[in-house]
Amino acid sequence: MYSYSPLLISQSFLAATGTRLFLHHQDRIPEASAVLVVSNHRSFMDAPVLMASVGQPIRFACHHYMSQVPILREFVARLGCFPLDEPGQGQQRFFTQATQLLQAQQMVGVFPEGGKPMVKLTQANQMQKFHKGFAHLALRSPVRNLAILPVAIASMEETVNSAFPLKLLSLFDPSEPLFDQPGWHPLVIYRRVNVLIGRPCWITQQEREKYQGKQAKAVVAQITQHCQTEIGQLLDQGCY
Repeated sequence: MYSYSPLLISQSFLAATGTRLFLHHQDRIPEASAVLVVSNHRSFMDAPVLMASVGQPIRFACHHYMSQVPILREFVARLGCFPLDEPGQGQQRFFTQATQLLQAQQMVGVFPEGGKPMVKLTQANQMQKFHKGFAHLALRSPVRNLAILPVAIASMEETVNSAFPLKLLSLFDPSEPLFDQPGWHPLVIYRRVNVLIGRPCWITQQEREKYQGKQAKAVVAQITQHCQTEIGQLLDQGCY
């Protein structure tokens, strides 16, 4: 069993920042099953917020650059995050590690918007289009009773600062095109935040059977759209 220290770190971190967290629809969190958590993503606080909300560690896939920048890489490692491969290199390592974690009945977390909303500040109720990798992961993983759990992080009050120039990050991760532009990396700190649990999407054997041939593209798109729509509707409820 993975150490519970990431949960304690998350809880302590939120206490230190004075973040007030409000959890909604807690009864929708599946029990005694593998869970793939899918959420919107605007802040470095999102992983601790989600862990503190569900009350257990979540092994998050994090952007490649987070494993390259000093101090930041130590922080995400302590949280139990595992980095994605470099852009353009495929994500076989991610699929392998995430599948092993799900088979061990650990929660795995994915931010399907990617790194763009972390670099370019968006409004609290806005999202980028979801990448489809998490749907492929769920359909490929040989795990029974697997649930994809959409969760919305809806900021009600926050402060935004400029952390460091984007060009500086390119020194640590030149493979990331997002850093090849002027401006500063925003630092979003939640003061009051709603966390709204969506309706789980269960991956059935019937859906896995569709994940082949011409049907595969359709079932992946359906799962991706379900999660994005669910989170979008929850954001509308939570960002008041």
